[in-house]
Amino acid sequence: MSDRIKTINTQELFELLGRPDTVLVDARRPDAYNGWRLKAEKRGGHVSGARNLWAGWTGAEYWKDILAGKEIDRKSRIVIYGYDDEEAQGVAEALIEEGYDDILIYEGFLKEWSANPGLPMEHLPRFRHLVHPEWLSKLLKGESPEEHDGTRFVVCHAHYRNPDDYALGHIENAIPLDTLELEERHLWNRRTPQELRNSLEKNGITHDTTVITYGRFSDPDKRDPFPGSNAGQIAAIRCAVIMMYAGVRDVRVLNGGLMSWIASGFDISTDTLTPERVNDFGADIPGRPGIMVGIPEAKELLASREGELVSVRSWKEFIGEVSGYNYIDVKGRIPGAIFGDCGSDAYHMENFRNPDHTTREYGEIERNWIKSGITRDKRIAFYCGTGWRASEAFLNAYLLGWNDIAVFDGGWMEWSNDPSNPIEVGIPE
Repeated sequence: MSDRIKTINTQELFELLGRPDTVLVDARRPDAYNGWRLKAEKRGGHVSGARNLWAGWTGAEYWKDILAGKEIDRKSRIVIYGYDDEEAQGVAEALIEEGYDDILIYEGFLKEWSANPGLPMEHLPRFRHLVHPEWLSKLLKGESPEEHDGTRFVVCHAHYRNPDDYALGHIENAIPLDTLELEERHLWNRRTPQELRNSLEKNGITHDTTVITYGRFSDPDKRDPFPGSNAGQIAAIRCAVIMMYAGVRDVRVLNGGLMSWIASGFDISTDTLTPERVNDFGADIPGRPGIMVGIPEAKELLASREGELVSVRSWKEFIGEVSGYNYIDVKGRIPGAIFGDCGSDAYHMENFRNPDHTTREYGEIERNWIKSGITRDKRIAFYCGTGWRASEAFLNAYLLGWNDIAVFDGGWMEWSNDPSNPIEVGIPE
């Protein structure tokens, strides 16, 4: 260990909590930070107030981008911990190279902090719905992973109108799921209740089936032997949210998609699995109708002090420089909507993901929303062009424990198709 790096004990760390001149850094994987007990620790989650800088990011091309996004002042005292000294030390040395010089390492997280219920910890409220590769591997092997009650499950490899995406390679025993089975071809709105029932039953899904969805990503470090597009994982999230709307009780998403599965050392398969149809979904559809709203409720939210319509689009789309899509001609925004800033364009979600496509540190997402006036005490409906990016924003809000949330399913495409609906362009005053 560098002479510039000192260690502290549990009492010393406790005394530093909450100090404005100190930043606490968790060097473990995002899944552990979120709440999964990857080392069978007594309590899952992270030390209260900690930021997440995984040691696995330090050697990647995008390390500097991740660090810049954390906005950690170089004048701050940095306290780093991980599951072991190697994790913490790796992040410490990477920070020293970037000009940070007041760095401490805490070595007692696993044996002392997480084991003591009197010491403060936090976790992503609904982390169980954002699963990690090892969890899914155990489930597929017939074991009983953490946070699962042993109910029947179905794993879905999501894609949009591209069966070859599944054929290139998928998680063993996953079934292919085209988004068009759950949304129609014109406005990409969710299908009718009867159509959803038919699609879910055809794919072996009942209201009490545990469903895990995932998709493919292109890998910035070229580790994925079958590069695809990031539409795969957002397709998985879109399918997950529609299933939640339909009434599937336990829907989960694989954090990082197929790329995280491969990066974790698990094999993929090219065998085709045909779903086993079930006779009855077992409940009325939609089971959770409030998850999706149409134009009438969108207008009610715009007029209400108790709700907000949030545009999960890029800035250029929001101010009307571009429509965002080659199949949408009209440019602009819905007057009164709050800018939710997805990222650079209609096909990227940088502000909701880490560069390896795992979900971004949840506190950062919530803090950005709060700065924009998007808060959990209001009824929030997210919209984008056709519901995909809005679904990812919805999922993040759901994982955060927000309850009064929805997707305005028709989004900009449906709104702009009606010439009687008002439209704004330019930078809001």
